[in-house]
Amino acid sequence: MVLAFLNAIVKPILTILTIPITIVTLGLFLLAINAFIILFAEKLVDGFHVAGFWYALLFSLILSLITGILNSIFGVGKEKTKEN
Repeated sequence: MVLAFLNAIVKPILTILTIPITIVTLGLFLLAINAFIILFAEKLVDGFHVAGFWYALLFSLILSLITGILNSIFGVGKEKTKEN
């Protein structure tokens, strides 16, 4: 729940503030932002531990891949087209 809150509130702010870096890295800096969000969630949640930045980056990459796969399977974010 903390990770969802941070993704909803903090991530958009960080994304807007880092637009130049994101453009230069062709969007790869967004993975680093996700890693920082995960590390911040670690500080807020007792019992949740991440060994370091690289593990947080790996976790954010895996989480992004799983989310993308689930969104494509269940059709989240797709517009319903009306067939005549």
